[in-house]
Amino acid sequence: MAFNSWRDRAYIIRTYDFGEADRVIVLLTEHHGLVRGVAKGVRKSKSRFGSRLQPFVEVDVQVYPGRKTNALATITGADTVTYYGHQITDNFDRYTAACAIMETAEKLAYEEADPGLFGLVGAALGRLQANEAPTMVLDAFILQATDHAGWGVTLFNCANCQAPGPHRAFNPAVGGAVCTNCRPSGSADVDPEVLHTMWLLQHNHPAGPEHAAAAHRLTAAHLNYHLETGLKSLRVMEQA
Repeated sequence: MAFNSWRDRAYIIRTYDFGEADRVIVLLTEHHGLVRGVAKGVRKSKSRFGSRLQPFVEVDVQVYPGRKTNALATITGADTVTYYGHQITDNFDRYTAACAIMETAEKLAYEEADPGLFGLVGAALGRLQANEAPTMVLDAFILQATDHAGWGVTLFNCANCQAPGPHRAFNPAVGGAVCTNCRPSGSADVDPEVLHTMWLLQHNHPAGPEHAAAAHRLTAAHLNYHLETGLKSLRVMEQA
């Protein structure tokens, strides 16, 4: 069994109780993708191990893979690399944005190495910890992560015919900005400056707050269209 064990950097995506004293930890790892593993005994009050396995923590984790296909792995060790918790959990807007980042990452991840997605999660959590605007950090992550996954949104040229913009309509089913000739029914009217704000976020450039709310609505529409089921965390943000 020891031969099959491995260590990797990981972010704690979420956790849930399992049995009387155990907890299932959902990890996004750098070189093994999405991993679900049991951390045994961590719900006991004296478990230091369990205190390291909390959301918004980057850990160096020791994992034994499950013996059968789709079986839960076993997590036997974890050392904290970076703890983002205090700055995030002390503020509701940062907390809900971080939850949405983790939920998005889980939806986009597979059980295979994806250092690119892993790096995007770390960068986004770092920006939240640095007190950058939570909604804009989230939108930048969504736009960059969906682009990384192959679902990139087109924000200048028409997504259908590639006619150069700027354009004044957006349709997530088509792939982003659409020109007058290609615009299908149900497209949203949009100020070109909103699309420019999204482009800046997509390419990791600074963007002002003037069009942030409208950019967030379109970014959420883009993500929800591709995920089909949407995110619980985004619904919480919208209701706040």
